[in-house]
Amino acid sequence: MTYRIVTIDGPAGAGKTTVSKQLAATLGCVYVDTGALYRGVAYEIDRQKIDWQDEAELNRFLESLDLGFKMTGQDLALVSSGKDITSFIRTPEITMLASATSALPAVRQALLGIQKHIAATRDAVFEGRDMGTAVFPDAPFKFFLFADLGVRARRRHDELGTNDAELEKVQAQMAKRDKDDESRKTNPLKPAPDAVSIDSTHMTVDQVVTKMQDIIEKA
Repeated sequence: MTYRIVTIDGPAGAGKTTVSKQLAATLGCVYVDTGALYRGVAYEIDRQKIDWQDEAELNRFLESLDLGFKMTGQDLALVSSGKDITSFIRTPEITMLASATSALPAVRQALLGIQKHIAATRDAVFEGRDMGTAVFPDAPFKFFLFADLGVRARRRHDELGTNDAELEKVQAQMAKRDKDDESRKTNPLKPAPDAVSIDSTHMTVDQVVTKMQDIIEKA
């Protein structure tokens, strides 16, 4: 049986998470936050004090890693060695570490199997940065969601609930992450050749989801 796979890629703050969750609910699919996997790796690297720039140490760590998802209602919780770590992976420090370590081929290869297994067992909407280009190049529905940097920084700032003085810092961190993601040698952030690119700068979540749904249902 072939399952329906939808990929939504794009930079941080473009609205991927909210859009992906809502689209998955609308289509009756499971929502998969692939960024959570990389954050999970970063969390364990930080927790275990792994020298991730030491190739041998990193490989030993990845071989022992027991990371995956479990269903909690309609959502997937991230579990490491049986422990739900979903609530620990959203700090700015883990975000930046995840951006750095996600560029490593060994890390990307280690997580590929988890993503492929989900796609082989259920309809799913995959949110990430290289879902349509590297992980699921044959997916029938691919989207690339983007927005102006200033708008994305404001969205993330509001999401974090920080004061206005922190907005400039949030924007600087986001710009650095964009540069890192777009310039990495392994699977850089870019739209797949056959992806539908959507600029969410002046669109509501409902408008983006409706546009995606129309494209999927008309196929």
